[in-house]
Amino acid sequence: QVQLVESGGGLVQPGGSLRLSCVASGSSLSSSWLYWVREAPGKGLEWVSAVGRGGSIYYAGSLKGRFTISRDNAKNTVYLQMNSLKPEDTAVYYCQAGTNYWGQGTQVTVSA
Repeated sequence: QVQLVESGGGLVQPGGSLRLSCVASGSSLSSSWLYWVREAPGKGLEWVSAVGRGGSIYYAGSLKGRFTISRDNAKNTVYLQMNSLKPEDTAVYYCQAGTNYWGQGTQVTVSA
C-alpha cells in the first residue's frame, strides 16, 4: 500500500513561488508515472503535470514555463516548483502515483 504525503503549500503573494513535495511510503515510486493534479474552489480536477519512469515530462499548456516537475527516486519524492504564481493558481494540489494512489492534498492560496 502506497501512502503519499504532500507538503509545501501555503499563502503566497501574486508573483511568488512555492515548492511542493510529495513523499511516498510503503513502496518505491521509481516504476510509476507521477502526477500533480489540482482542484480550484468550485471547479473540477485539473491535471497539472506528469513525469514518467524514464523522466519524460508533460505540463498542462497554460502552466508550461511557470511550473517545473521533478522526481528523486532515491528519496521517493516528486516535486512541483511553482513560479510567477497567479490568483487563479489557488487550489488544493494533489500528487498521484500511477492510477491508484493519491495524497491528501496541500492548499495553495495566491492572494495579495
